[in-house]
Amino acid sequence: MAKQAQTTAGRAITFAQAINEALAEEMRRDPKVFILGEDVAEAGTPFKVLSGLVKEFGKERVIDSPISEAGIAGICVGAAMTGMRPVVDIMFGDFATLVMDQMVNQAAKTHYMSGGKLTVPMVMRTTLGATRRSAAQHSQSLHAWFSHIPGLKVVLPATPYDAKGLLKTAIRDDNPVVFFEDKMMYQQKGVVPAQDYTIPFGVADVKRAGKDITLVATSSMVEVSLKAAEILQASNISAEVVDVRTTVPLDKETLIASAQKTTRALVVDEGYERYGVTAEIASVIADGAFYYLDAPVKRMGAMDVPVPFSPVLEDQTVPTPESVAETARKLCGKM
Repeated sequence: MAKQAQTTAGRAITFAQAINEALAEEMRRDPKVFILGEDVAEAGTPFKVLSGLVKEFGKERVIDSPISEAGIAGICVGAAMTGMRPVVDIMFGDFATLVMDQMVNQAAKTHYMSGGKLTVPMVMRTTLGATRRSAAQHSQSLHAWFSHIPGLKVVLPATPYDAKGLLKTAIRDDNPVVFFEDKMMYQQKGVVPAQDYTIPFGVADVKRAGKDITLVATSSMVEVSLKAAEILQASNISAEVVDVRTTVPLDKETLIASAQKTTRALVVDEGYERYGVTAEIASVIADGAFYYLDAPVKRMGAMDVPVPFSPVLEDQTVPTPESVAETARKLCGKM
């Protein structure tokens, strides 16, 4: 699929502000949209992403819930089936362990099991990402779990522009969508149009063009890969950086075309490497670009260990610009 052109007109706002704007605009546009979650009203979530929304929309549409992720998700599945468009806020992605029945067995399968008579137009927003010193139960990136389930769409924005456009698309979608936001990116700034816009699912974005190697990245690893590409430039290696934006649906065509052009590919993701997103994407590239590749497809993910609390140890568990650049150099035979 062709890359969607990104407009340069707009204001520089943070990732968190982009999410806030998307929710506010969609709630104004459609009275069926509401937010339910822990500390979403007066507190605006622990990350302050939803600050101010309760003042405009009231406690009837920005609803603080009890501490029960299973209850939150279950209520919203039922609300979606009866015509509402709920946005579920799950404070940390690690707590998605508590909504697996509601999302995997109910939301994902209702349309299929009803013979197309019922839909579940809901969005589950949650976080991912390590290096915040939040320890093993608040630092995981579990998007591969939901990407494994037919019936769910999975979104991983990497910039404020993408965050706003993709969230608006998610809220308008008639399918259940799981929307992952890297908690370390909320203060990242980028240009975002003031006017209404959406970004279609299943369209990867070439964040940087290159000719020697393709770096396929998700979420926070897009910025890591862009920094790695700058490092590689000093070694006369031209790296193309492709942001998948959605793992479901996955833009296989763009990934394969990029690998065919550069003849080498490295897939970078913050989720656990074992049985993870990198394996699926690497398989897609290896299958579709096999006869063009000058080297095996490589992948980098989080180490197969619980995320440590120790800053020194935690920083070793996920890919960095330096480690990505080093792996890319080896793949290009320029060590």
